[in-house]
Amino acid sequence: MHDKTLAELARSLDAGEFSSHELTQHLLGRIDRLDGELNSFITVTFDQALATADAADKTRAAGKAGPLTGLPLALKDIFCTRDVRTTAGSRMLDNFVSPYDATVVEKLATAGTVSLGKTNMDEFAMGSSNENSHYGPVKNPWDLAAVPGGSSGGSAAAVAAGLVPAAIGTDTGGSIRQPAAFCGITGLKPTYGRVSRYGMIAYASSLDQAGPMARTAEDCALLLSAMAGHDLRDSTCVARGVPDYTEELDTPLAGLKIGLPREYFGDGLDPQVETAVRDAIKVFESLGASVREVSLPHTHYAIPAYYVIAPAEASSNLSRFDGVRFGHRCDAPVDLIDLYKRSRAEGFGDEVKRRILIGTHTLSEGFFDAYYKKAQQVRRLIRQDFLDAFEEVDVLMGPASPTPAFDLGANKDPVSMYLQDIYTIAVNLAGIPGMSVPAGFAGRRPVGLQILGSHFTEARLLNVAHQFQQATDWHRQRPAFAEENA
Repeated sequence: MHDKTLAELARSLDAGEFSSHELTQHLLGRIDRLDGELNSFITVTFDQALATADAADKTRAAGKAGPLTGLPLALKDIFCTRDVRTTAGSRMLDNFVSPYDATVVEKLATAGTVSLGKTNMDEFAMGSSNENSHYGPVKNPWDLAAVPGGSSGGSAAAVAAGLVPAAIGTDTGGSIRQPAAFCGITGLKPTYGRVSRYGMIAYASSLDQAGPMARTAEDCALLLSAMAGHDLRDSTCVARGVPDYTEELDTPLAGLKIGLPREYFGDGLDPQVETAVRDAIKVFESLGASVREVSLPHTHYAIPAYYVIAPAEASSNLSRFDGVRFGHRCDAPVDLIDLYKRSRAEGFGDEVKRRILIGTHTLSEGFFDAYYKKAQQVRRLIRQDFLDAFEEVDVLMGPASPTPAFDLGANKDPVSMYLQDIYTIAVNLAGIPGMSVPAGFAGRRPVGLQILGSHFTEARLLNVAHQFQQATDWHRQRPAFAEENA
């Protein structure tokens, strides 16, 4: 059962091959047996999952099942989930049990999905390797010596290992696409505002976006159809109709115009990654697409602009964690200032502290115009680069990451870690949708092809990815970890 995609599981449930209870019990057993090695989950909701599965079986028996009824998934531990611990991977929220559901959680529950638990992540979604979690690093099922990527590394590893058929992640600077690439799965970051951020613990509010992670584009389409939509509780959520994202999956690609940004194929790109990506491009040409080179001239400003804007927003968002209302509180504070200082010093990890310091500095008097305002101006130029490119082509393609998954502990220098997101960060600054699909290997480690589109073209991206997956079998490859523990 654990080798099936979400769509295949839906067909099996419809055919009565097994029940949602049996499927859920099987996957919970795998998590219990195998996750000790991977550390992909922070919390597993055994009893709640089985109760939800039983309810889904009753719904199916009554003839009222929808496309996702009874299908299991996992949630990144950044989504508030009623009566379930929600930690954001931080000691600061280790004891926090949410009193309400995030909109994404609410929508997926309404669609009939069965949540098996909350997945591990970089603390407050700050990181590219899932080594910044208070609960320890996650390991990549393809190679237990490698990172799974971050910050949604737990979600990616759990899907790749066959612990769940799908998971929900968040993407602030590549945190769905990069771990999807590292773990050989499919991950989609929707257009900013396509999916509500209500109840999603904020890192950088103008950049954060939730999205699906699964084995195939078809599975991501099923999930996005349930997740997307306007929400009055999120003022940045766009009031726009939600299509059935599965409807256009089978549209032929003849006439598709693909742009290859020259800035994505320069220095720093691993030769094996480049070879895999260019081989993937040839598949699209064989399907009737045309390819041309384009330029995104301000790409090299993306990382410096991001690391001004995102820490500034984080500094503001994380100011609420003060030891007073909820979250970690230091022992025996002598006064209010001591309470603030020690609660935050004890509750936050090193990377979170680093970004708070950077952000507070850039927002301070005398530096706001020089740093934050200037970074926002650069952001506009980066956005315009993409808009200009999409005047010429339908989609852009390139690597999701300059290298395959690196070894645990290999990138101890923060700057070298930040550079891992060189191909993904600009997408968040521009607010456009992007996804990563499996496209080969560099040694034993997967390579991801990144596909980008203009605002609200998720259906086109999913169609393009699905057609690629119909012509290749990279998405069907399984790590030895999953095969040996079948």
